[in-house]
Amino acid sequence: MSKVRKNLILLMVVDCIIIAACTALSFVLYANGDLSKIGTSSAILFGLFSIALSVISFYFGSMYKRVWQFASIGEMLLIFRSATVGMGLAYVVTLIMKDLYVPLSVAINSYLLVMLGVGASRFAIRLLKDRYVKQDLSGFKKTLIIGAGSCGVVVARELMSNVNSNLLAVGFIDDDPVKLHQSVVGLPVLGNRSHIQEVVMQHEITEIIIALPSASRKEISEVISTCKQTNANMKIIPHINDLLEGKISMKSLRNVEVEDLLGRDPVILESDGIKDYIEGKVVLVTGAGGSIGSELCRQIISFNPGQLLLLGHGENSIYQIHRELSPRGIKLIPVIADVQDRARMEDVFRKHRPQVVFHAAAHKHVPLMEENPSEAIKNNVFGTRNVADLADQYGSHKFVLVSTDKAVNPTSIMGTTKRIAEMYIQCLAKQSKTSFSAVRFGNVLGSRGSVIPLFKEQIAKGGPVTVTHPEMIRYFMTIPEASRLVLQAGAYAMGGEIFILDMGEPVKIADLARDLIKLSGLEPNVDIMIEYTGIRTGEKLYEELLLNEEGMTDTKHDRIFIGRPVNFDRENIELELRRLERILGQDKEMIQELLSRIVPTYSGGKREASKVLVPSS
Repeated sequence: MSKVRKNLILLMVVDCIIIAACTALSFVLYANGDLSKIGTSSAILFGLFSIALSVISFYFGSMYKRVWQFASIGEMLLIFRSATVGMGLAYVVTLIMKDLYVPLSVAINSYLLVMLGVGASRFAIRLLKDRYVKQDLSGFKKTLIIGAGSCGVVVARELMSNVNSNLLAVGFIDDDPVKLHQSVVGLPVLGNRSHIQEVVMQHEITEIIIALPSASRKEISEVISTCKQTNANMKIIPHINDLLEGKISMKSLRNVEVEDLLGRDPVILESDGIKDYIEGKVVLVTGAGGSIGSELCRQIISFNPGQLLLLGHGENSIYQIHRELSPRGIKLIPVIADVQDRARMEDVFRKHRPQVVFHAAAHKHVPLMEENPSEAIKNNVFGTRNVADLADQYGSHKFVLVSTDKAVNPTSIMGTTKRIAEMYIQCLAKQSKTSFSAVRFGNVLGSRGSVIPLFKEQIAKGGPVTVTHPEMIRYFMTIPEASRLVLQAGAYAMGGEIFILDMGEPVKIADLARDLIKLSGLEPNVDIMIEYTGIRTGEKLYEELLLNEEGMTDTKHDRIFIGRPVNFDRENIELELRRLERILGQDKEMIQELLSRIVPTYSGGKREASKVLVPSS
């Protein structure tokens, strides 16, 4: 016999006993204890009818299909309805039968006692599960819940009722002074945020669950920073905006990630402006299989483009993003193409006539591009030139270049090639009907080549974690955040702008490494060592987002700014690009020399800047 069937029979037997006892007690109360006044046959028949009809009502009312360890108000209402139907039918039968007399007061008392008795039996199950199932504390991890609101209550109830969980809820932390030292679902509110370290030590807490899904990212970051001072492991219920359909449950629980430490609130988009230039349009995303390119596609698709061209050089990444987005109901066209291949790109533009182009295809790895300068130039400079020229030739409405903060006063070949790409589209913008613009931002967490996956891999192997320099700082934002702001900047673009995204506060890479080690439940320089390897070729200690001559003006969005367009002579740039094309594959120093002529602020080669490329007034 299955466990489910055994439980069903047990509950039915318990209900029969309760109903029999309740009806008998009602007759005894009616007779004031004088059993001779009770009609024995009437009492027995009414009891049998009550048992039979109530159990049938309970069965068809789904009372035997409930998990009573989670009983709440819904189950109380179910008991009320089922008992009302069952006991009501039993009394109706007694009225129909001529030889059977049951006083109305007996029927009412029986009904009330049955509801009370059955309800008590069911909620006793929950009480036993909540209170006594984890009396043996050995093997359980003492858990502190941050937040005694509705989400914290959900977490606490599930921890108390889940017999398979090894987490033991000890209490709450909450900043509401009204809740301080009060009890919530039977657990004490032990203090506010400032008491976290004290509470963890006093109660020997080993696990912390942050249940603040409606709090701002900044508040979450501050809570995490406080919890980091303890040795407890941390988990978090994600922000309500990140939850599927906004539903909170223990299934949503995840580890605290480094993104949570940034404390950056979600990007609020002006959807109408984005919709105006994307809805119903043919949109091309180059580098669609990459970190930024694929996220751009995910964001774009929610604005209902007429067609979305997923263009990339790697077939596997394009296959993956195409398969992911196919169920969304938008016409997707996967295109395997190299932006360096002018003929192939022209074929794509001729066939599909994209009206909006997001150019995210680029080589971005600084040290690798130092070793392969010609490849950086071919892809980042001439690939951009191909796509931009074709956008101009085939009348695209908008062209948005995804750029980088490494293009500002570059010390690397990669940064210099991206700066040349910016300069080229600014030249085109002056004479084209296409609106050309660039969006410049710093590092994105979790992207290919990011330090985060590298650090995680090194931690998983037991260290050491390698950092180039203790004072190395970088700007960071998440991939979705960067992609949304790129879309928003596209709505503001009139032609020639370089948009700069608000990257927040710069982060020390060494601090990031320490945070990741701590989030892994380990101690920096005790469990996992941090080693400094020295700055690599092309790197600099800090990044900039703006050239001196660009200045900066506001937009309607508080996270997006505009660098003032700098004028360049297109003929001179075209001349230098032809020279650059001729020396591809040549000696690295020769390439660096010419890059310095094109981008005078490039400090990687000899600084003999060409006067013709100094910004004109």
